[in-house]
Amino acid sequence: MASEVQVFEGALDKGLEGIVACSTSVSSIVGNTLNFRGYTIEDLAQNSTFEEVVYLLWNNKLPNANELETFKAALHKETVLSADFVKILKTIPTKNVHPMAWLRTAVSLTAHLDADANDMSVEANKRKAMSLTGKMGTIVCAFDAIRNGRDPIAPVAGKSIAWNFMYMLGGGKEPDAESVKVFDTCLILHADHELNCSAFATRVTASSLSDLHSAIVSAIGALKGPLHGGANEQVMVMLKKIGTIEKAQQFVKDALDAKEKVMGIGHRVYKNGDPRAAILRKISEKLTQKIGEPQWYQMSTLIDDTMNKEKGLMPNVDFYSATVYYSMKIPTDIYTPIFAVSRIAGWCAHAFEQYANNRIYRPRSKWQGKEGLTWTPVQSR
Repeated sequence: MASEVQVFEGALDKGLEGIVACSTSVSSIVGNTLNFRGYTIEDLAQNSTFEEVVYLLWNNKLPNANELETFKAALHKETVLSADFVKILKTIPTKNVHPMAWLRTAVSLTAHLDADANDMSVEANKRKAMSLTGKMGTIVCAFDAIRNGRDPIAPVAGKSIAWNFMYMLGGGKEPDAESVKVFDTCLILHADHELNCSAFATRVTASSLSDLHSAIVSAIGALKGPLHGGANEQVMVMLKKIGTIEKAQQFVKDALDAKEKVMGIGHRVYKNGDPRAAILRKISEKLTQKIGEPQWYQMSTLIDDTMNKEKGLMPNVDFYSATVYYSMKIPTDIYTPIFAVSRIAGWCAHAFEQYANNRIYRPRSKWQGKEGLTWTPVQSR
């Protein structure tokens, strides 16, 4: 036992920080640069669309015009939910249920209606990924409709995932072009992020050669946590709790004195700033001004600047996405499901890569328990 402990001690780190667990060509983080398949996130956010980024993540190249149109048509076709599935969705409880818990159940149920659920061929997995990615936004919007006693609104054929999400969540009101562009950019920014918690959960489940639906459900479970996808929701809760810009600096001081975490601040990998947060900060400033509530952006920047000055910590993608979504009138508890609408693209890419060059994950642990104990009869204990 002693020799094994010595072997593992060098690789032991809390949260596996800094430990390389696999090789990937899906996305990379070098310094404060995030790349998808070699393209910087700034380049893609400015010039691309979410559908094009999904194609890139799954195929390791940008599509030509014909490939993109064919891919978009196939993906948009999958956004529609069958009447039978909607009927099932209406039976899932919504009262006192977190949207991510509901989404976890709904996505799991899609496997039961998929004849190819257990087909592990490359072709079947690509088709299942197309179905899951197309439907994720529609399912999230269906949840919001069902919990409010309304029938889910069907997506409009030929429209983008971003357009249809805003349309369905908005109760069938046609969204304006600026909102669609902003939301599409948000989907791009969240589409993948190297070996984050939910991507790792995807790969661990896929490494057992479990089916794609199971791998994605594992990812949703990981994303639900407040230290991962749930942080964006908690940022807006925090800002509303603070209430005014005059109270923001004191809030930070009190949090630092109490050694409490400030949601949306700090990142395990980025030490010089999250490039996605920099993009979202500009969008947040513009949108909060547009809706006449600039205080949310002003409070955010005050917290951002104070945490940087006092602790050397900078915001992550969750921090400014909260005020962006708030400005778009998206319900706070839908923020994390939106993360899933986007990150499904990256999860599928990681699953494809894991299946293609697989070895089951089986790390070891360092023993810290007792040794040398022997069983005694219950009467003698």
